[in-house]
This record gives sequence, structure tokens and C-alpha cells, in this order.
Amino acid sequence: MQRPAVKHCRECGTAVVYRIPDDGDTKERGVCPACNTIHYENPLNVVGTVPVWGDKVLLCKRNIEPRWGKWTLPAGFMELNETAAEGAARETVEEAGAQFEMQELFSLLSVARVGQVHLFFRAQLTSDQFDPGFETIEARLFAEDEIPWDEIAFKTTQETLRHYFADRKRGHFSMHTLDIV
Repeated sequence: MQRPAVKHCRECGTAVVYRIPDDGDTKERGVCPACNTIHYENPLNVVGTVPVWGDKVLLCKRNIEPRWGKWTLPAGFMELNETAAEGAARETVEEAGAQFEMQELFSLLSVARVGQVHLFFRAQLTSDQFDPGFETIEARLFAEDEIPWDEIAFKTTQETLRHYFADRKRGHFSMHTLDIV
């Protein structure tokens, strides 16, 4: 079990205790012993794109931890008050400074051990000029045979790229769902 993230009640500030609530729930939750507020902890959404220019895919070299200096698709945590597609577009602009047209959802990957769900949308680049933000050392286009597979930051990026290239060879793109263990 992951270490609990909630230590104090967001309503009154009292230290929470972890137990099964008295409301019929079946999971251990952070419960405030003073005001009885139940604190639910839910997975975080990571949203991004698979940006394509011709036969090449755009990857970003990370300028932040974790995995500084490794390559990834442009992606990051979804913010409140934005859709998954809006978040993916924002992250692509922030990390790569790319111009593109959003396409359909391509992959949904559950990473239960870290409490995350990753969603990648296909994106058609409208320019091969990039202006990466501070989180990115370099934004660069790669053909399939140029992908630095040993330098890819995350398993979710590797799996999404593998499915993208396989679908492209078939001439048909499908939606992919995977559990990363």
C-alpha cells in the first residue's frame, strides 16, 4: 500500500486517522476524528500527445526530475478546470513549443503502483519549428529507427510509441488500453 498523502483534515486541520469509515465504505481512508470528514485519495491524470510530422515523432529531452536528460513524449499532470485534451494540448505547448492540431485519444495506461493514469492523444504538427519551455532541454523529431529506446524516460512513453508505430505500419490507428505493472 502506498504511504497516505493526507495527514491533516482540509476542513479543520486535525490530524487524520486511517480507518474504514462508518458510512459503509470498504476501503481504509483518511478520516478526521474531530469533524468526521472523509478524505478520498484518487489517481492523478497525466496527459500528453504523440505529435507527428511526416514519418517522424516529436520527443522532448527532460530538463527536470524524475529522469532528467531522458526522452519522453510531451506530457504532464492535468490541471483542474481543463479537459484531458486541453491539458494534453497545454503540456505540448509548454514542453515543446509545438504548433499542432489535436486528434483522437490514442492510449490510456494505468500505472496503479504510483497512482497515475496516462492519456495520450495523437496530434498532427503544423510546423517543424519548436520553442521548448524550461522543462525541456531539447525538442526533436525522430523517425522510428532513430528513437533512442534506451533513453526513453517512462514505460508509458515506450508502450505508446510501440503501439503508434505498429498501428502506422497497419495503416489504421486504434485506441490502446494497458496496465503498466
